[in-house]
Parts: sequence; C-alpha cells; structure tokens
Amino acid sequence: MTTVDQQKIRRTRTGLIACDPALAQPGYTLFAPMYGDGAVYLLAMDGSVAHTWHMPHRPGLYGHLLDNGHLFYGGKVMEDLERFEAWPRFKAGAVLEADWNGRALWEVRHKDHHHDARKLKNGNVLLLCLRPLSAEIAARVRGGLPGSEAHGAIYADYLIEMTTSGEVVWEWRSWEHLDPEAFPITPQDHRAEWTHGNTVAETAEGNIIVSFRNISTVVMIDRATGKIIWRLGPPPLAQQHDPRPLPNGNILIFDNGTHRVDNPATFSRVIEVDPRTGAIVWEYADQSLFEFFSPYISGAQRLTNGNTLICEGCHGRIFEVTRERQVVWEYVSPYFFQEAGRAGLNNWVFRAFRYTPEEIDAARRA
Repeated sequence: MTTVDQQKIRRTRTGLIACDPALAQPGYTLFAPMYGDGAVYLLAMDGSVAHTWHMPHRPGLYGHLLDNGHLFYGGKVMEDLERFEAWPRFKAGAVLEADWNGRALWEVRHKDHHHDARKLKNGNVLLLCLRPLSAEIAARVRGGLPGSEAHGAIYADYLIEMTTSGEVVWEWRSWEHLDPEAFPITPQDHRAEWTHGNTVAETAEGNIIVSFRNISTVVMIDRATGKIIWRLGPPPLAQQHDPRPLPNGNILIFDNGTHRVDNPATFSRVIEVDPRTGAIVWEYADQSLFEFFSPYISGAQRLTNGNTLICEGCHGRIFEVTRERQVVWEYVSPYFFQEAGRAGLNNWVFRAFRYTPEEIDAARRA
C-alpha cells in the first residue's frame, strides 16, 4: 500500500500558509466547506478555529454574517436530486438565520432554490431559483453541448422575494428580460441549464445584481420595474461569480476565466468594474498567470483597509492581497470530503468572508 497521500492539495500543504501582520486586515475569516456536514468555521489570523456553528443542513452553498451579527445560511435539502446531473451539487432549498450558538431564528424553504440567497434591507429574503423553460423558449436557446438537455428540458433562473414566514411577495424571471438567442450558453456547458445563476446581491440603491455563469453575464435589475438597467458580458467576463457592490458604486467580480473570448489563456482574476463607464479600474491576477485559477465557484471581498480577500474555491484557497497585489495572508482549507456519486476528494469553498474583531465581538453579544 502506498504511503503517499493521493490528494495533491492535501499532500502539498493546508492550514495557514502565510501571514504578514503589518499589512493584513486584522480579524476573523468565515467559511463553510462546500461539501461539509453543516459546520461553519471562524478562523483567527493564525489559522486556528475560533468558533464553529453546526447547522442542521449541509451547505447550500455557504453562510455569512448579517449586520446584526447573526449567521445567514443556505442549506441543502437532500430531496428532489434528480432534475439533472449537476443539480445535486449546487441545489439548496433552505435559508435560515441563526444566532452565535447556532439556534435557528427562522427558516424558509423552496424546492427551486439553489446557490445563493440574501436578506434584503427590508427584512425579506431574496432567493435564486430555477425551473424548466417552456418548449417554445427552450427551442431558441443557443450554444452548449448538443443533446445535453435534462430529459429534453432546459432550466433557467428566476428570483423570488419572500418574507421570513414564507410568503412570496415578488418574482422576476430571466426569460422575460433576456433573449435566449442573444445570450448563448458557453460552448462546453450542458444544455440542461441556460443561464445558471450563481449570485444575487442588493445595491445601496435597492437594485438587484445577478450573475449568470453559463452566459458569462452580470445584470443589474431595477427593483421597482424589473427592467435590466445595466449588464456586463463577454468580454471581459468569462463564467464569473460573486459580483459584489462596493461603497464607491463599483462592482467587484471574481472572473473565473473558463473559455475567454478575448484571450486564449485560461486563468482567473478579480476585477473591480465601474458600472458607469464599464471600465476595469483594478485587477488582480497571479504573477504566474496559470497559478491562480478556479473554473467554478469562488468570490472576493473588499476589506475595510482596502485589501481584497479572495476565495479560489476549487482549491480551497483563501488569500488576501493589497491594492498593490501583494499577498499578505493565505490559508488552504484542510477539510476534504468525498462528493456523493463522484470520484475523488476535494476541499472546495464556495465563498469566504473576513470580519473585524469589533464585528465578531458584536456577533457574540447578538
């Protein structure tokens, strides 16, 4: 029997890799192993676990802290897993808010919910959902791998806003605002899904931002009318994740880089885009271009000191860079899991967040 660990990342190194206390943003880093059992970890700067939440569901797909200090968590309900091949990996189904000790204060469920959800400023919850397109609309969807529909169907995304008691009060449907012929599926993806949303977010003005991976497009929706008032597509985007509104009005985006239309190289980067001009005003990519790449998941957070926390999700790598693109903190998740029905181990992390000591002190008291 071999004595060599066959998992490359685990064989190389996990846990805290690097820390520059003079340049890193002090605080605590929160993440949930994507294929974990519902544990959400809060790390100190030295990589030690400072706190753990134990959620009643596996991640669907992550958690983060609300302004009130509570944990907002998407959970995976292990039912209705047969829609199409990829559905069990990113479906969710439950959203809840929990206190510091993991006690759920409320929970809502929806069978179509996947990837992401946000608690809105009005106290309601916005869920990213999907369902099959009508045959008429599905016939107009271009691109993707021929013959790879889900039992003849093509799914697409819609949004619902619901109260924390479960009442649906608003709905937005992608196929009513995007032309399938104008937004083709990227070449290597299955036609089981057209848009494949992976993120929803709310701007300071109350508009809604949505990321659609399979069409490499981010849109901003006017909350009052439902109209798309801004969008960014390929180029520069290539199967992006986590468009995050910044206080200066710009949007931070993890640009995964699979099948770029303007560059033959496959690499990931984080870009800050000014939506007023469409210009990229800041960008991070590794000095060795191919050393930073996550084909799926991932995200980025602008920190209070101006640094950026980056989650290179498919490698379980969380690292912090300065405005000058210098790495000042790095951690690799040591939590590896076997995904049901698939070969191999992975330590995927969908998204990660850094919180200041003051924010964590407030969360403990909440």
